Amino acid sequence: MEISHIRNFAIIAHIDHGKSTLADRIMEQTATVSQRESKAQLLDDLAVEQAHGVTVKSRTVRNFYTAADGQEYEYNLIDTPGHVDFSYEVSKSLAASDGAILLVDATQGVQAQTVANLRLALKNGLKVLPVINKIDSAMAEVEQTEQQIKQLAVQFLDSPILKISAKTGLGVDAVLEAIKDYFPAPAGQTKAPLKALVFDSVYDPFKGIIAYVRIVDGQLTAKTPVLLMAHDQKLPNKEIGSFMPQLTALDSLNVGEVGYLVTGLKDPQALRVGDTITSQTTPTAQALPGYEPAKSMVFAGFYPKDDHYHDLQLAIEKLALNDSSFHYAAEVSDALGPGFRCGFLGIFHLQIIRERLHDEYQLDVLTTAPNVTYRVHLKTDDTLMVNNPIKFPYFADIDYVEEPFSNATITTGNDVLGDVMQLADSHKGQLVDMANQGDLIELHYRLPISEIAYDFFNALKSISHGYATLETTFADYDIADVVKVEVNVNYATVDALSFIVHREDAPAMTQKLVEKLKHTIPRKLYPMPTQAIVEGKSFARVDVPPLRKNAAVNGEKRSTSKKQALLRRQSVNKRQAAQSDVTLSQDVFNAVLELSL
Repeated sequence: MEISHIRNFAIIAHIDHGKSTLADRIMEQTATVSQRESKAQLLDDLAVEQAHGVTVKSRTVRNFYTAADGQEYEYNLIDTPGHVDFSYEVSKSLAASDGAILLVDATQGVQAQTVANLRLALKNGLKVLPVINKIDSAMAEVEQTEQQIKQLAVQFLDSPILKISAKTGLGVDAVLEAIKDYFPAPAGQTKAPLKALVFDSVYDPFKGIIAYVRIVDGQLTAKTPVLLMAHDQKLPNKEIGSFMPQLTALDSLNVGEVGYLVTGLKDPQALRVGDTITSQTTPTAQALPGYEPAKSMVFAGFYPKDDHYHDLQLAIEKLALNDSSFHYAAEVSDALGPGFRCGFLGIFHLQIIRERLHDEYQLDVLTTAPNVTYRVHLKTDDTLMVNNPIKFPYFADIDYVEEPFSNATITTGNDVLGDVMQLADSHKGQLVDMANQGDLIELHYRLPISEIAYDFFNALKSISHGYATLETTFADYDIADVVKVEVNVNYATVDALSFIVHREDAPAMTQKLVEKLKHTIPRKLYPMPTQAIVEGKSFARVDVPPLRKNAAVNGEKRSTSKKQALLRRQSVNKRQAAQSDVTLSQDVFNAVLELSL
């Protein structure tokens, strides 16, 4: 295919605005898939995507389109996620694209993630084609949505704004024509040495690591031995091809084309997204700039059940290969043994990783309470970056602590504005600015990331009946009065239950915690004291009731000597009790995860 007839583009939008449905219609109308093979959200093939109804991983598919002028074009389409926790997937996809379709739901209008993804596209220098979806809905407000789009960017004042129904296919033919007219062909040099960008990867148990590449310069043939420039590693070329949407082997990939490369590489650590692939025989002199690494916002511990540590390690390595915004490091807990400290972009990202471990690798993991990275200044003038409560220094050694803050943009309707502002205030938010966006209000807050790491997003959705949106970016660090809460169960500290909290919230949260633990910790034949301890002081305590019958309670029709004999037999030496193991289930850790004020 001539480079002038190639178009690489992504579909970007807010969550649930119809990206995957539009991708389905494009594949149908270009005969990439037949009507018999077609199904709803064809590219969303992960179990978690089908369960939640959202796109988690970007997908690529090659389509061949015969235009109205009779010319054939190659359309490389990338379907992207819309949830804020997967914005890094969007940024990777846009780096491999030359244009972007900005899809807006006519029933909801411009939303926060619409604006965020548009900024990413413009930052990458892409041409953006605005498209209004769901115009056939009785709730559609097409003219109002069109005005909102024109207010987003100056270039939209004169650009075409297409109107479609991705569900029925109405107007999709106009989108296909506009793609060739509006988006530029890829820039690249055919005669230059091979230079290919790795924009994604996946692990296949039979083929090993499959690298998703875009050819920036030169040509990649099926016989070209390749070189990974990041590690200067020479590899064989076992297979190249494209996505149809299944992997389909080809003889060559030319400038501007998107495809895959199989080298037989098995080590998940050897290949990273953003790497440059070139030819061993005629290598390029300079690598591509790659990607800015994703910054984890939330950290939690993953521990295997039933001593499946090695299986968990392999699964996490393969997931990290497929999800470059997921980070991990080995750690050991006194209570739970060896495990991993994992970094995520948000709570939903954490939930998706847990579900993928269960669905794809049949692994159930114990998950500790999520935390952010604190900057701890010691009295010795040393500074520590701590994202694990277990490693939080002793309180007497700490001078002061700083916590990360985010710039949060909340977009909501007028009817729930007061409730949303009250929610933000209760999570220590500082209102910075407020602006009108048509019928919507855009609130700009400065919020501690630790305050939005738990239930803030779910509470926001509940208050606004699902219509409010949240966009967050890292701002900076600021001084915070936080303390470490330790949990003692049966006279022993369970380090995996520790968490960091603001001092003013500690009394209420510790009381709620021990009450929850009272009903989730497995009971023994003796009462087990459960305490929440802050800076060496017990802030809250309950006793997990015993399974045995108490012979000393009123109503027992026995002699005093009989009762005393029974109590002696039932008594457990405290020293033995302190050393006895308490098996903790995920319900116990959920008690910490579900804490809210």
